[in-house]
Amino acid sequence: MLRRRHTEVFSMSFLDVICCGFGAIVLLLLITKKTLPIAIEEAEINLEAQFKQLQNTLFEVRGESTVLNRDLNAKHEQLSKHRQRIALLQTELQNIELQHQALTQSQAGDTQEQGKLKLALQTLTAEMQRLQRQNAQQQNSIIGGIPVDSEYIIFIIDTSGSMFNYSWPRMMDELIATLKVYPQVKGIQVMNDMGDYMFSNYRREWIPDTPARRNIVIKRLRNWNPFSNSSPVEGIEKAIKSFYDPGKKISLYVLGDEFTGASIQNVVKTVDRLNRKRQTGERMVRIHAVGFPVQFSRPPNQQTTGIRFAALMRELTYRNGGTFVGLNDFRPEP
Repeated sequence: MLRRRHTEVFSMSFLDVICCGFGAIVLLLLITKKTLPIAIEEAEINLEAQFKQLQNTLFEVRGESTVLNRDLNAKHEQLSKHRQRIALLQTELQNIELQHQALTQSQAGDTQEQGKLKLALQTLTAEMQRLQRQNAQQQNSIIGGIPVDSEYIIFIIDTSGSMFNYSWPRMMDELIATLKVYPQVKGIQVMNDMGDYMFSNYRREWIPDTPARRNIVIKRLRNWNPFSNSSPVEGIEKAIKSFYDPGKKISLYVLGDEFTGASIQNVVKTVDRLNRKRQTGERMVRIHAVGFPVQFSRPPNQQTTGIRFAALMRELTYRNGGTFVGLNDFRPEP
């Protein structure tokens, strides 16, 4: 009679297989948990570096775009002003042609009217003769195209590095020459393009004009170098606000080489508002300017601020009864 063998369900071999399987699963889990965060962290670091690089590139492009747009706007403003000037000149030319035609027709007219005109010219009254003498005096008060009829003069000097390091001796020559044109005035003032006074004790006051004080101004000017942002706007506006007086004839002289401001048109509008007109239509303060071509010694792509200074000064002097003189050399004359 055969006996049945008793078989154990959970033998040692089965348990070995089960343990090995569980051990492999646990090992896989440990390996996966260790490497997955590292891979994710490395990926995040790479993405952050790429983001920062792209962000820096974007800022650079925006900065270049801002500079280019600013230069383009300045060119558009200059072009618009030139077109307005051309339109005004064309209108004046048409008026002159009409006057010439009218004069030609008048000359061909009645000889009796011409006789009356000659008689009227020969019978000048004492008042008319006085007006002629006054007109001659006014013509004599213009030297080199610059009206010198003012009783008070203000100098606005660009004290930036480009002026102080390269054009200071020539600037002093021009200032001394200007003072010689005015042998005697009632008051002088000297400020830099930021509106800082050369002599703080004469702040918002006129410096009395004497030979001794003129020598002190010239001596102090040799080493006077306060901070400047290379833009004459602040000095012009401060001078007009501080010294504007309806009862005084004032001339303002701007000596500089560049304009770094944002808008020429805004400066022109502000000065128009501050420097009001007399009843005769003339501005209360004459604005003259002398331009030193320091910036034009640089490559063409670095001459923008010099060009903008010339454009601004031409417009300001034209609108405020003055004259703009652009020098052809920033070095002292031999």
